[in-house]
Amino acid sequence: QVQLVESGGGLVQAGGSLRLSCAASGRSFSSYSLAWFRQAPGKEREFVVAISRSGGTLYDSDSVKGRFTISRDNAKKTVFLQMNSLKPEDTAVYYCAARSSMVVYTTSKEYTYWGQGTQVAVSS
Repeated sequence: QVQLVESGGGLVQAGGSLRLSCAASGRSFSSYSLAWFRQAPGKEREFVVAISRSGGTLYDSDSVKGRFTISRDNAKKTVFLQMNSLKPEDTAVYYCAARSSMVVYTTSKEYTYWGQGTQVAVSS
């Protein structure tokens, strides 16, 4: 069993930066593929970025590549999302997700464990 707790969200002006963290409890963190999803008001949850257990990354095609960076620290059992050049359309609740897997997935149904989410609001 894995529990995930996100932190680091908040209110920021457009062009600003935030760093989200997702701390995991339980064993075998290094064997998990990890991902960040987000859900804006009135919209479905969408994939943002994922990182495999070997450190390979997969980004959503256009919306965040070049602005967001995912990383993981297996010793600290934590995955990070560095968000730069934030835009108002990045406003959403951000969730981290985990699955014991060698590969990464872009659909929410593939992930076993979820955090409670952290709110990110970007003002124009």
